[in-house]
Amino acid sequence: MATSGTTYRQILAELKKGNYKPVYYLMGDEPFFIDSLSDYIRENALPEEARDFNQLVLYGNDTTMSEVVQRARAYPMGADRQVIIVKEAQHIMKKEGDGSGPATPADILSSYLRQPQMSTILVFCHKNGTLDRRKKVAAEIEKAGVLFESRKIREEALPSFVTEFMNENGMRISPKGIGMLTEAVGADLSRMNSEMNKLVTAMPQGETEITPEFIEERVGISKDFNIFEFRDSLIKKDVLKANRIAAYYESNPKMYPIQLVTAAIFPYFANLMLAFYAPDKTDAGIADQLGLKSTWGVKDYVIGMKNYTATQAMNIISAIRKYDAKSKGVDATGNTGEGLLRELLYIILH
Repeated sequence: MATSGTTYRQILAELKKGNYKPVYYLMGDEPFFIDSLSDYIRENALPEEARDFNQLVLYGNDTTMSEVVQRARAYPMGADRQVIIVKEAQHIMKKEGDGSGPATPADILSSYLRQPQMSTILVFCHKNGTLDRRKKVAAEIEKAGVLFESRKIREEALPSFVTEFMNENGMRISPKGIGMLTEAVGADLSRMNSEMNKLVTAMPQGETEITPEFIEERVGISKDFNIFEFRDSLIKKDVLKANRIAAYYESNPKMYPIQLVTAAIFPYFANLMLAFYAPDKTDAGIADQLGLKSTWGVKDYVIGMKNYTATQAMNIISAIRKYDAKSKGVDATGNTGEGLLRELLYIILH
């Protein structure tokens, strides 16, 4: 049995130990975790020679829960188990009955789960939505196997995602390298996973540190002019570096439009404002005030609190909003581009 609080990494760890459950219901708004878990089961639960007769992929639009359960009750052929993966499972739950007549898909699944076929691994991939946890079928799934909700992760959690991936692959990556990746890829976890796999695969044998230079070479992100470096120059009030990067951005407006820059630096100063009002000014206290799961990144706010006052942070937030609006033609006095970033930069740093 797995509780509703079971995490992606806990489930994956159990799968890697060879501990498979009779049913996995993977649901939610983040497709990466759903695909990653179902792909692991598809690629590892059966030896390759047993898959032709004992591994089946069904699609919610093309099947019914009755058919899924019928196949799940069957025995494997020449193997210890069979694997049935139901993709687009969100569609299958709407097909049979309405609760007043024939059994609903949830009723059919609940009935199966009360006595599941232990030689079957049944995997449901339900994207862009979830089951109602108050329904009986949710409790039946949790009792028999794994009910997992795949949630979108917040941007501040991306560094932990990158770090965990690298640690699992025996690699190290600096905060600057993490910043370069998260800036370039954002919260698209499938693409992030792909980019990180490329980096790990391309690493020369015997080397374990993924440097900013290596990322620049392999992913095509500038180690000197990326948003992470610009934000870092503002945090540290490095006037020369900040102006050098701003000039580069203004000479490359298609790659670095001011709207992208303001969107990237606004969250830092908004959080800095909150940090000033943290009752507990320790790393743990600031992390709690900002809703961070760890103290990773808190040092940036500690530095910022030394270089700016709360009043300055509030004025900077107002200025970022003002110049973002100007860049979009609001009260722009004829200028919606050239020079705006350097004007904003002057206000921030002085």
